Amino acid sequence: MARIPADEAEDIFATAAELADAAREATLLYFRKTDLAAENKESTRFDPVTVADRLSEERMRAILARRRPHDGILGEEFGPKAGTSGLTWVLDPIDGTRGYISGTPTWGVLISVRDAAGPVYGIIDQPYIRERFEGGLGRARVVGPSGEAALRARTHRPLSQAILYSTFPEVGTQAEGAAFRRVAAQAKLTRYGTDCYGYALVAAGMVDLVIEAGLQAYDVQAPIAVIEAAGGIMTDWQGNPCHEGGQVLAAANRAIHAEALALLNG
Repeated sequence: MARIPADEAEDIFATAAELADAAREATLLYFRKTDLAAENKESTRFDPVTVADRLSEERMRAILARRRPHDGILGEEFGPKAGTSGLTWVLDPIDGTRGYISGTPTWGVLISVRDAAGPVYGIIDQPYIRERFEGGLGRARVVGPSGEAALRARTHRPLSQAILYSTFPEVGTQAEGAAFRRVAAQAKLTRYGTDCYGYALVAAGMVDLVIEAGLQAYDVQAPIAVIEAAGGIMTDWQGNPCHEGGQVLAAANRAIHAEALALLNG
């Protein structure tokens, strides 16, 4: 990513690490608290938000205001802030709030930086198990309780041997769900409920595919950066960029991406 100078890349790394550390502290204050209240943001389905979501994003925004005031911000809970630098930080303070309030350690904090062409760097952080997946600007690594390791997506194996992840069994609309099931019927194993952690596992070489629909920009920007840095590919269901969300197909390699794409459009 030559469009970011080396000295600025170092500052982005340091800023992103400070953001992720702050979000870890904020989210763990409330995780697995049985009296944690959750508001519903939608009328047609349960889309929860908690005090932890808001506190996490507030603390990250305060750091950006101090360290990089000229950058833009797009956050899930408090909307967009315009910048003048050409860079925007895209923040999801808790990706997987349903899992968070259920006590499962598969939610995460998503932090990314994008320019006009798309995401250039991202972090998928799981505070409870202390794993941080990082990709872009020359980095592709995971740091956690077992130490540091390079991220490398899996090489091709047939769809009949593949592992497929999605957050919900009910993927998008009725037509989108039918398309998803065409792929799932051919996969060796299909698993659900992992939110952003499924994308991290694609980058780590454990999972072959993630297929979802109805996503937002803050759901996908960090996973795109991390997966692409690990050698994978992430597009919409037509093979186009999915920077703004919507239908998403994340794949460990181009060969299995092409197999899944054909079935989604079959």
